[in-house]
Amino acid sequence: MTTSKEILQAKGKEARASSRQLSKGGAEAKNRALLNLAELLLSEQGAILEANSADCEDAQANGLSGTWLDRLLLTPGRLEAVAKDVRNVAALPDPVGEMFDARVLPNGLSTGKRRVPLGVIGSIYESRPNVTIDIFSLSFKAGNACILRGGREALRSNKALAEVVWQALENNGWPRGALQFVEDPDRSLVEAMVGMRDYIDLLIPRGGADLIRYVGENASMPVITGGVGVCHTYIDRSADLDMATAISYNAKVQRPTVCNAMDTLLVHSEIAPRWLPQIALEWLNAGVQMRCDRRALSILAANGDEALQEATDEDWGKEHLALVASVRVVDSLDDAMEHIEQYGSGHSEAIVSEDYSAAMRFLDEVDAAAVYVNASTRFTDGAEFGLGAEVGISTQKFHARGPMGLRELTTYKWVVMGNGQIRS
Repeated sequence: MTTSKEILQAKGKEARASSRQLSKGGAEAKNRALLNLAELLLSEQGAILEANSADCEDAQANGLSGTWLDRLLLTPGRLEAVAKDVRNVAALPDPVGEMFDARVLPNGLSTGKRRVPLGVIGSIYESRPNVTIDIFSLSFKAGNACILRGGREALRSNKALAEVVWQALENNGWPRGALQFVEDPDRSLVEAMVGMRDYIDLLIPRGGADLIRYVGENASMPVITGGVGVCHTYIDRSADLDMATAISYNAKVQRPTVCNAMDTLLVHSEIAPRWLPQIALEWLNAGVQMRCDRRALSILAANGDEALQEATDEDWGKEHLALVASVRVVDSLDDAMEHIEQYGSGHSEAIVSEDYSAAMRFLDEVDAAAVYVNASTRFTDGAEFGLGAEVGISTQKFHARGPMGLRELTTYKWVVMGNGQIRS
């Protein structure tokens, strides 16, 4: 009897074989398949949404709620957004074959770097079925095959999406093996995947901190870790207060269950008494729970705001993924940056300030994948950054940082052209 691990190994071999075919494909042919995929996501949405509904019902019955249920849910609007991202990927320039850093050496050799696919991209992810399409579309456009293992809670949704991908591949003459979907939800296959160095060139975990930590510590191949976002917004003493309110509201409320939502609000003590009640009113009307340090709590209590809690040590450095925000009053830009250094995860950090020197210091000194001046951290997203979509958001420093798009799924080889040179 063939075991699940043997089946996984066979998928690895098929993905490797398919990756060699993909690396030779042209941009026009890849784009046709992607545009067909976007069409199929909408024409087949009935089956996709039916599968997702069944997943959501089972998830609720098993106690899944809040953040994780929101991440699992597909709607017609979300499916349209996924299709739009696929079309955006198709519209991007194909990085494969791009030459850069070309020069002629003193000995007459012409050297340069040519961008090439990585080979096979593996991903282990939880809850969010849109990841299936995001990772496939970017991997495919960059000339890579992929092996995807989603979570048990999204099994029907991911399988329905994989069927649509396979249909688009077959419609356009590409090997079905370009997408390897792991249907078996057995957790032992996670252990097997992290050991598949011969078949997977890059592994991307997406999900909770425990999954990301496990993959990062146990994988035998390079891993892109990230996705855990403890994001701060600092309101400087020179901030435009109406702008500060709009940005803080958007960063917390627009979609609180994702990694680029704000978790902690830092407010300069000079403006805290007159501005904190303003954002508190907006947040409380939206159902935001505020975990405040003593200075913030005393300001808000004096203004009659209730439904507030005093922050505990656990509230700093916590990714809330809900309508919850930690709030601290600080005395200076330095205090704000020290707080971010201590508690940030290297994801996204923002300052709201009309002081150019303060803004530049924040950009220069805060160590994160994305640093903002006078804008919401909610923009840290591959589609918003013009990448079409993303395979993940890296909070490490090698080989990619921030939202990862097409170029981050390629490497390069040196190309050297001569006319008979030999080394002396």
